[in-house]
Formats: sequence, structure tokens, C-alpha cells
Amino acid sequence: MVQMSSVAPQAAETQADDDLIDIGALLQTIWRGKIIVLACVLLAGVIGIWQAYLVAVPKYTASATVITEPNQSMVVDLESVVSGFGGTTSELTSEIEVIRARSLIGRVVERLELTEDPEFNPYIEVPEEDTVANRLDNGVAAVKLWVKSLFGIAPTDPQLAAVERTPGRVQDVVISNLLEDIEVTNAPTNSYVFKVTVTTTSPGKSALIADTIVDEYIQNQVAVKFEATERATTWLSNRVAELETELEAAEARVTQFNAENELVSPEAIAVLERQMQEMRSRLTDSGEQITTLEERLAALEGATPEEQAAITGDSQLTALAGRVGTDTRAADAFETRLDQLVARDRLALERARSQASSFETAEADIEADYLAQTRALTELQQLTRDAEASRLLYEYFLTRLKETAAQEGILQPDSRILSAAVVPSAPSAPNKKLIVAAAVLLGLMLGVAIVLIREMRANSFRTGSDLEAITGRTVLGQLPVFPSRKRRAILTYLHDKPNSAAAEAVRNLRTSIMFSNIDNPPQLIMVTSSLQGEGKTTTSIALAHNLAAMGKRVLLIEGDIRRRTLAQYFGDEGDRQTGGLVSVLTGDTPLEEAVIKSDLLGADVLPGEKTSSNAADVFSSERFRDFCERVRKVYDYIIIDTPPVLIVPDARIIAGNADAVVFAVRWDHTSRHQVRDALRLFETVGQQVTGTVLTQINPRGMRRYGYGANYGYGYGGYGNKYYTN
Repeated sequence: MVQMSSVAPQAAETQADDDLIDIGALLQTIWRGKIIVLACVLLAGVIGIWQAYLVAVPKYTASATVITEPNQSMVVDLESVVSGFGGTTSELTSEIEVIRARSLIGRVVERLELTEDPEFNPYIEVPEEDTVANRLDNGVAAVKLWVKSLFGIAPTDPQLAAVERTPGRVQDVVISNLLEDIEVTNAPTNSYVFKVTVTTTSPGKSALIADTIVDEYIQNQVAVKFEATERATTWLSNRVAELETELEAAEARVTQFNAENELVSPEAIAVLERQMQEMRSRLTDSGEQITTLEERLAALEGATPEEQAAITGDSQLTALAGRVGTDTRAADAFETRLDQLVARDRLALERARSQASSFETAEADIEADYLAQTRALTELQQLTRDAEASRLLYEYFLTRLKETAAQEGILQPDSRILSAAVVPSAPSAPNKKLIVAAAVLLGLMLGVAIVLIREMRANSFRTGSDLEAITGRTVLGQLPVFPSRKRRAILTYLHDKPNSAAAEAVRNLRTSIMFSNIDNPPQLIMVTSSLQGEGKTTTSIALAHNLAAMGKRVLLIEGDIRRRTLAQYFGDEGDRQTGGLVSVLTGDTPLEEAVIKSDLLGADVLPGEKTSSNAADVFSSERFRDFCERVRKVYDYIIIDTPPVLIVPDARIIAGNADAVVFAVRWDHTSRHQVRDALRLFETVGQQVTGTVLTQINPRGMRRYGYGANYGYGYGGYGNKYYTN
């Protein structure tokens, strides 16, 4: 068998370039789907024209400008009572929201009675004119109702709609609709100039609403300041009265405290503080003396005479310490002297402890007196500060009350009208050209998206180059759909029209197979596919017919003995058989008697026959291998039509005896993963596919996908002069 690997480098290169975007291929894909793109563009253009010229209502835009003056002079300083406009960036942004506030727009609605305007109040029913646009709108509304009824969505209950039409609800809806038509900008940016733009269906209405919004905005500033001043005056009056009462109470508490307590001064507290510090110092010294004596007495216990003499520092003990161990009289004298020193230290320790106790008592008495004096002074100072703070607050708020009362009659707004709105003479919307251009652009984008998505979702093979790139196998040929529905008619077509495009495609397949191995041209050729219905049997018959037309002795073997469909191509000729492939293998029927001599095919046909043996066991037998060697000597070419690879293992077993394996792939039908899986199964048994053939190509489908005459043989107009179909 010949193993084909000439396209392996090309397949590897293709795999390496999978992540790259081929702009040329992308544009080519779009060009192939140009009809879809053009249809989307035309449809979108028609919709855009309908929307721009028939449906869209003309809109008129008017603008009024107002300027804000942040640093206005005041007769008195009232910044803490009525905060004016400061001119910061955040305040500029806030003013835009103030102009668009629902409360301000609500006053505009009430002032202009916009609740009676059908443009803003959708609850007002207006008789429609009998126009094409209105008819289309009514048709769209009817379609919406029909769609809702399909999904079980009930229409709006009239009683619920009546509940929604309360005055408050209508007012909110009108305000919301008006806000959608209002635009407030700060132009130039970060300047004190605000531009109020209103767009409605009436030029006069747009100008009137813009002027009214600006006027209400200015009046609102004065009203806000006046309300703030009123609230401030009321609050300050109440607060001044409260502070006056608090001041009187604070001064009374200071007077009562001085009358109930002795004279308290910071100087007396300073004397007590010095006494307390002196007593604490003495107490510290006594504590150190007690610690020293206790440590010395503890060290004398259990110490050697020399250590005791060193601890006491007594010269007499030092002199006697060296003789204590040898002289009894010296030891007695040492002990007597040591007892005297210990008794002295203990007496000193008792005296020191007594002094420390006295110091602690005195220190506690002084500290208690100090704390009492300090608390009294602190309380007096707190009462004094409270009284002083109450006095300052009272005087401050009294001053602010007088200033606020004086300012009420001279309040001024922070803004003024810079220019009133001008009634527009021409509509500002819709921009008909822009709508049509946008619709065409969207249609183009939609068409391109549809083409690309359709191409991305394609999981089959439409061209030989795709099949070769994905499988890595050479495409030996591309066969069109034969113009006949009955299987026997296919053989008749090939016999009667030897110069047709289909016949030439078979010749090209034959040539590719013959040149697949120049040194050893294949003699036994096996044809298979992934699944049934992919044209492998038709390909086998067409190939056998073409080889027989060259004057060669050809044997067509039906290797698919499970289904046995080959007889359907030969009609009455298939009924004359006396045996089949299994009978020949078992020796029951000679080969010469089992084959069908088909005049229409021009070759011998060995059909399959029903058997109780497993087909895979039959083809794995030595008899089948011997049979293959025997027919090689009798015939020039042997074509074996085998079962699908993904269904049964017969084809992989037969491939071990074949010189060439031709793998049929149905055009625009067989999925890519099915082809990969089938080829992978051949690799698992160490067999290689010689090449592939793209079958049942539909010329109309090729043109529909945009390939035209660029692929295949005679599928476009270029083959008309060469073929006779």
C-alpha cells in the first residue's frame, strides 16, 4: 500500500497559522456573501428612508442663555444665612441639576398648562390623520398586540389605566416627558453661562418653554433666598431668647457658688502642691533607708565572718574575723560585736518605718486637701466659662438677627437672562440624510455579521483547498452531483455522456490516483467514507467505468456485504448472479461464475451476498488475502467499495490489502470532526489514506456560496466550451 505524506508540511504550516487573521480570506468570505450583504443594506436603507421621511416627526430647537454672577455685594454679611453662588466647578455642575430639577420643571408645566398638551401628556387622545405613516404605525401596534396574545400577555386593563390617570400621575408623566426634551449645558465649559435648549414639535412652543424655564430659575433663586431668610429670622429669634435665659442661669450659678464656698485661689493650690511634693520626697528617702537596712540585715544572716565584716564595714569585726576559727575568745568577741551592730540596725529600721508611716499619713492629708481645692477651683472656672460663652453666643446671635431682619427687603438673584430664545425657522431633527446613512451602515454591518457567522458555523467542506488544509491529505478529485435521481441512471449518464463535466471529473480522479505513486501505480483501489450516503459507491462505479473505458480489465467488488446496495445500480443484470464474494472466498462458486458482466459498465462486478459470518472476520481471513492476490493476476484494476469507516471496521481491515485508499467526503454535508475521526481510525491500524475526493458538489450551491467558477471542474461558465452535459 502507498503511504501519502506529501502534504504533511503544508498541513503543519496551516496548523501553525491558525491563530493568524487572514485579511484577504476575510474579505473574500464577505465578497462571497455579497448578495446577503446587499440585501441587508437595501432593506436597512428602505427602513431608514421610511423612518426619516414618513415616520419621524419634525423637531424644532430653541435655546435661552442665563449668566450667573457669583460675587454680588451685600448690604450686610449674610453668607452664613443665605449661601449664594460661589462659582466653583462643583457648583457649576450643581446648577445644571437645579435647572433640571423636577420641582422647577413642575412650575413650568403649571405655568404653561402643558398637561393639556398632547405632546407631553400621552393620556390625551388626538384623532389621527389618515396617512401612510399612521397606517404603518397602526399595523405595527396590531402586530404587537398579536404577539402579546401569542405569549399570553393580557392587554392593559382599562380600569387600571383610569387609576393611573390621577392628576398627580399625569403631572409626573408630563414632567418626565418634558425633561427628555430639555438639555442644559455650561457653555463655554466652566464659565458662568448656562444654555437651556428645548426641542419640541412646535417652534414657538420650544422658544416659550426655554424662556419660561430661565425665568422660573431666576425667580426660584429669589424665592429660595427669601425662604432661607425667613427661616433664619425665625430660628434666630427663638435662639436669642433661649440664649438670654441660659446666660442669666449661668451667671446665677457663679454667684451662688461664690457664696457657698470659701475663697479658692490658684496660689493656695500651688502651696499645697509644693508641700505634697516635699512630703513625697521624704517618703521616698525613708523607703530607700528601709530597703537598705532590710537588705543589709538579710545579707548578714548565713554569711561567713569575713563576709559579715565586709557587709558591716566595722573595723573591730574585720580585725577579729581572721581569728574566729582558731581563737575561742576572738569568736565570742566577734559574735558580741555582731549582735550589737544587728541590734543597732534593727532599731534604725523600726525608726525608719515609723517615720515612713507618719509621712504617708501627712501626704494623704495634704493630697486630699489639694484635690478638694482643685475641684472647687475647676468648678468655679467651668461656671465662669459657661457664663462667658453664653454671653458671647447671645451677643453673636443677637447681631445676626438684626442683620437678617435688615436683609429681607433687598434680596437679589444670582443670575440674569443673557439672551432670550429665538423662534427657530427650520426643524433641527430628524437629520434625514444621517438616518438613511446610519441605516445603510447598520445594514452593511448586519449583512457582514450574518455572512461571517454563517461562515464560522460552517462545519463541512465546500472547497478542495479546505478539505486538503484540514485533513492534510491530497484532494484527488472533485465530483459533481450526477443529474439523475435513480442509481442506475447514473451509470447510464456516464455511458451516454462521456464528455460531460461529471465524466471529466472522474477522469481527473483516475489520473490523480494513477499518479499518486508513479513508481508503483496502484492496482487494487479501495473507496470508503466516514458515513453512508457520501457517494463512495457512486465514486467506485464511476471510477470502474472510466478505467474500463480505457480498455482495461476492471473488477468492481462490493466490499459492503452488510448492506449490499451495488445491485441497485445494475437492475436486471444484478439478478443473473449465481453467487457472490463470500461464495468465491469459500470456494463454493468460481470467480468466473460469480461476477456480473455489465455491458453498461464495461467491467466485471462481484457483488456481496448475505452470510452468517461476521464481515470483519471474512476480510481478516487468509482466504481474502489470497483472493486479492489471485484477482491481481487476472485484472488490471480492482475497485473495492467498502463500508463506512465510523460504523464498522471492515474498511480498515480491507485497507491492508489495497494499493490506494480513496476517502470520499460529501460536499457541504460531512462534518469536519467526522472526517478527522475516520482518518484517525486508519492511523490506529497503521494505514494511510492515499487521498480524498469531494463528492456530490452542487454547482448552484457553489455559486450561492460565492465560489462560482473558481473551484471544481466545469462548475462555472468557464467549462461550457469544453464539456457536453
